[in-house]
Amino acid sequence: MMMSKASTIQPEPDPAIRAVAALDDPLRRGMFRFIRLSRQPVTREAAAASVGISRKLAAFHLDKLVEAGVLRANYEPVGSVRKVGRTPKVYEATDTDININIPPRQHELLADILLEAVLTEGKGEDARQAATRVAGQRGRDLGTRERHHRRPGRLGGKRALTVAEAALARLGFEPTRDSPVCLRLRNCPFHPLADKAPELVCGMNEAFLTGMLAGLGTPRVRAVLAPRPGEC
Repeated sequence: MMMSKASTIQPEPDPAIRAVAALDDPLRRGMFRFIRLSRQPVTREAAAASVGISRKLAAFHLDKLVEAGVLRANYEPVGSVRKVGRTPKVYEATDTDININIPPRQHELLADILLEAVLTEGKGEDARQAATRVAGQRGRDLGTRERHHRRPGRLGGKRALTVAEAALARLGFEPTRDSPVCLRLRNCPFHPLADKAPELVCGMNEAFLTGMLAGLGTPRVRAVLAPRPGEC
């Protein structure tokens, strides 16, 4: 089947890339840094003065940063004295974290799993066993959420792979079909930390994927470590 340009499905815009693109301007970066360090609402006049430009030009750039999600704007009085006239527009930095990794990485997820493992390590468990347990539970939670969201009904092997593929793509595993019944993960979101402790991290990864499949409710699909040259 052929598709015309008009019918081609475009990928959803990445908020992090949009934010970085908006900050790829020295004036915007300067005002953004000034506003972040101010720790309070900043007027257009103050932001403009911080980089030495006019209020009108500052308004244009500031509104672009609001569109990108790195600033938020409100109308409120500044200072203790309320002046006559229109309440000024002020800007504050949002709490949004901006992270871009190419290829995708999930170091925060890995750190969160390890932290929970340390805090919940039980009697008779060592650190590795606790980490594997927590990774499996995180995967199960992901699979359960995915199943609840999609409501796919009873999953056969191929359909289960399709559902899993979508979830794993969002996490940066870069899944591809080696065959209709085999999904290979081309990227490790835990690299390069996996290189430092492959038995630990790869074991956690396998437990995470096994848990996800359990959460999806698909016993016909298994997660298997299958290293190749150049791929962990």
